[in-house]
Amino acid sequence: MADILCFGDLLIDFVPLESGLPLADVPAFKKAPGGAAANVAVGLSRLGVKSAFMGKVGDDPFGHFLKGTLDGEGVDTSPMRLDGRARTALAFVTLEASGERDFLFYRHPSADMLFVPDEVDRAAIGAASIFHFDSISLAASQPRETALFAADEARKLGRTISYDVNLRLPLWASAEEAKKGIVAGLARAHVTKLSDDELEFLTSRRDPAAFREHLWHDGLRLAVLSLGAKGSVLLTPEHEEHVPSIAVTPVDATGAGDGFVAGLLAAIHADPAIFADRRKLAAAVRFANAVGALTTTERGAIPALPRRERVEAALRN
Repeated sequence: MADILCFGDLLIDFVPLESGLPLADVPAFKKAPGGAAANVAVGLSRLGVKSAFMGKVGDDPFGHFLKGTLDGEGVDTSPMRLDGRARTALAFVTLEASGERDFLFYRHPSADMLFVPDEVDRAAIGAASIFHFDSISLAASQPRETALFAADEARKLGRTISYDVNLRLPLWASAEEAKKGIVAGLARAHVTKLSDDELEFLTSRRDPAAFREHLWHDGLRLAVLSLGAKGSVLLTPEHEEHVPSIAVTPVDATGAGDGFVAGLLAAIHADPAIFADRRKLAAAVRFANAVGALTTTERGAIPALPRRERVEAALRN
């Protein structure tokens, strides 16, 4: 069984082969498997951690392609479900020249929106030491119910809960609904990651103090504020520290945050006592920064996630 269980979305990202164009003007796309939770699961597997994915795709060619992709990456897909009532979700990605991106989603509804609590694999939750999920699963009522149910089951079992804020505003009915739903997920977390843009969305500020003032709760053991090329700021109940990243030439930022989460969770899994050691925490975030940075150097999310050897070499250099 897997050591880390990732709950959430699995979809096809259609990534433009040419950056800097409006979506309507893009002449061709690369079909890339993606989805935040699935990206984390693959990232973990490539870093040598046994991972599993729990979610739902359509019982269609894209769904079978995605399942086969995860199987091929060594991710346990036994908690995954296929549903013939709806199609696999698709996302068309717009890339700016800098590698930053925007998304146009096709999910009205997609199969992941039909995932119900009765389909949750409780044995997979119990077998894992870490349960990871993100706010994408909270944007619609049915997957939100299922995601929070699964997170609550993991918490009852004493598992570490990891949560990525991962804002995708077009998926939500309104900005206010997004804020409310995101905070509901954060309330269950022991470990969380968010970007400075996401912090500004939630608090109207981008500084770490805003997180402590408005979002911190007693259950949190670690929060990481990602700053892109500038690295990250780690926050614990007693400590705050900026951790720099490595220099890369970005091509596509899709999946960079998921790569970061995979790197961070791999370090936490390797040393569960890490929360009590500031030096080890900083090293873990440094490693996660490198995983995220390297993920931006290729197009697509899953295709770009690095293996441990590449990350360690980049840190040495």
